[in-house]
Amino acid sequence: MHRELITFEIASQIFALDIMAIREIRAWTPVTPMPRVPHYVAGVVNLRGSVLPVIDLAARLGWAATEATPRHAIIVCQVNGQSQGLIVDSVSDIVALNTEHLQAPPTAGQDEVIPFLEGLVAIDERMVMVLDLHALSASGEHAFAA
Repeated sequence: MHRELITFEIASQIFALDIMAIREIRAWTPVTPMPRVPHYVAGVVNLRGSVLPVIDLAARLGWAATEATPRHAIIVCQVNGQSQGLIVDSVSDIVALNTEHLQAPPTAGQDEVIPFLEGLVAIDERMVMVLDLHALSASGEHAFAA
């Protein structure tokens, strides 16, 4: 079975998401911070009249918070019936993936990241981490802006 993925970069690492979950890719827009939200929720932005929660994906993965600049992007995706934005350093390519090549995440290593991985795949001699959007959103802690 084949899937299409969008690849992007965070902290010099290559990640991917299933293209079917992506609604749009936006240029960086400053967010409005919200009180009493998890540390990885950067804030909210106005998306054509709707409030869109924006997740700092680096912080969500257990890394340092992103110091966003106009070079960053927001990937708007739909998960569990809710739209959310993900801050990424840059968006790279659309790639085709044969699901037979997707390998399970290692059992040792970056413990912060592994629970959020669907798997790993080598694409053009680069190791790409395929994220599981449902796992990233499982806590429901950012449903405040639904």
